[in-house]
Amino acid sequence: MDSRTLANKLIERAVLSDELAQKLITESSNTGRSFEEIIRLRKLVDDITIAQTKAGASQVPYQKIDLATITEQVLALIPEETVRNYKVAPLSISGNMAIIGMVEPDDIKAQEALRFVAKQNKMTLGIYVISRGDWEKVLRVYTPYEREIQEAIRATGAKSGSVSGIQRVVSLDDGGGVDEAPIIRIVASTLRAAVDQQASDIHIEPGRIKLRIRFRLDGSLKEVAAFPLELLQPIVSRVKVLSDLKIDETRVPQDGRFRTIIFDRDVDYRVSTFPTPLGEKVVIRVLDPSMGLKGVADLGLIGRNAEWVKEGLEKPFGMVLVTGPTGSGKTTTLYAFLQTMNKEDVNILSMEDPVEYFVTGVNQSQIKPDIGYTFASGLRQALRQDPDIIMVGEIRDGETASLAVQAALTGHVVLSTLHTNNAAGVIPRLLDMGVAPFLLAPSLNIMLAQRLIRRLCDNCKKSEDVSLEVDKIIKNELSKLAKEVRETILYSPPYKIYKAPGCVKCKGKGTAGRVALYEVMKMTRELEDIINLGASEGKVRDEGLRQGMVSLRQDGIIKALDGTVSIEEVLGETAET
Repeated sequence: MDSRTLANKLIERAVLSDELAQKLITESSNTGRSFEEIIRLRKLVDDITIAQTKAGASQVPYQKIDLATITEQVLALIPEETVRNYKVAPLSISGNMAIIGMVEPDDIKAQEALRFVAKQNKMTLGIYVISRGDWEKVLRVYTPYEREIQEAIRATGAKSGSVSGIQRVVSLDDGGGVDEAPIIRIVASTLRAAVDQQASDIHIEPGRIKLRIRFRLDGSLKEVAAFPLELLQPIVSRVKVLSDLKIDETRVPQDGRFRTIIFDRDVDYRVSTFPTPLGEKVVIRVLDPSMGLKGVADLGLIGRNAEWVKEGLEKPFGMVLVTGPTGSGKTTTLYAFLQTMNKEDVNILSMEDPVEYFVTGVNQSQIKPDIGYTFASGLRQALRQDPDIIMVGEIRDGETASLAVQAALTGHVVLSTLHTNNAAGVIPRLLDMGVAPFLLAPSLNIMLAQRLIRRLCDNCKKSEDVSLEVDKIIKNELSKLAKEVRETILYSPPYKIYKAPGCVKCKGKGTAGRVALYEVMKMTRELEDIINLGASEGKVRDEGLRQGMVSLRQDGIIKALDGTVSIEEVLGETAET
């Protein structure tokens, strides 16, 4: 379906406004990206709605796939190459009829390919429209990771190990001679499996008797494969070739990155090598935009926290600072804010270390401290670029803090991160960096602290009664909430919490992704007085409580009561307020 037709149908369904649709069509024309790709990447319209819209326009029924019906016999109907090239998928067999799904039901070439398949198999066709996400799930069934790895290891001739479970775009399968082909397949299959399993990192680690590969899934490391140790050097060399690193340099750490196309989407990999006595360890950060780029609604901001953040982002100038420990999702939150503010009539600049995701419409820059290009020097130059919004990856020193404050005071919105334990720690930290108290209050809009915890699987989670001890904690924390916040909570004693034992859908983990816990403070006249009189963290936190701030633990308890997360993890990751 062409961009204009799809846009008009979405407008008719009141999914997109006419003004937004026209802007997106213009962007599609300017960037070369399809209209559908843009709305999917920005999460403006979900896959199912897009598929249902196509179904209505083409008068072909929509169907959600059931992977349980896609047997080896069903897969054999259509070759993987045809599935990939024409965005079709075999769904099931009913008697003498092959049930086929199509992402683009009006694609003439795809229709011809399916008619050929039907004639070859002497079957009739039943056609349905399926979503892009469902098609990708079927595509992944064709090349399970474990099978590819086992075949590749056998081809190396090595002793069999146990197996469990804008830069250049590179091809994972190209390069090397005949002898190197199995190694190329091992690395390519590992990278694809990481995207398929939604891993955030890949660890390639040498041991005394084996080489192991671990994926970080929902924040926890899990071993997914083990190889003979003799494969370490060729596997590491292959990763270095992809990321353009020095193959013969094994004495010092190296950093690189590469980009490739996996499951029809651009995925970035950031590579870091680290020398050990047993050989080089490699960690690969998986930067999949479909997972890492989230909308504000997907972050976990709810209730009062969401209202205050929205107010802060809508102000014409001032700083919005996100704080939390390493790995707490601060950068993901900033990217979500950027996407909310990314409009045609604003100029957005970012200084990042490194640039993790490329966002269309945002002018992103990679800082390079080794040549003197730091956050501070970049911020000075950014102010000469007529920006409306500036994102600074991290405020690390007094010079950067002072420049960020000056930028906020001169009519710019500044987004950045700090390392503090909670929202109340932002102000003492900035004062400690040398920011003048009388400048801090007028320049600071919102302070936001966060933690990441695992989201329970919706398919297998079950409610249960709370213990007396946990019941007491829940009642105590909820009683401290401001009255207007308490009135919005739908849960009352006896409280129920949720646990997920694991199922086929979540692959036995009991979790599906992660969600953030938040606490948000905003600048008030009372807080300004506290800053001018000498702000300790305790005094700032008292003002937060007076504002009706929802603490990290309280936000977590609310999410535990609605079944989003487990109460045990909330209590383990947050401190008593």
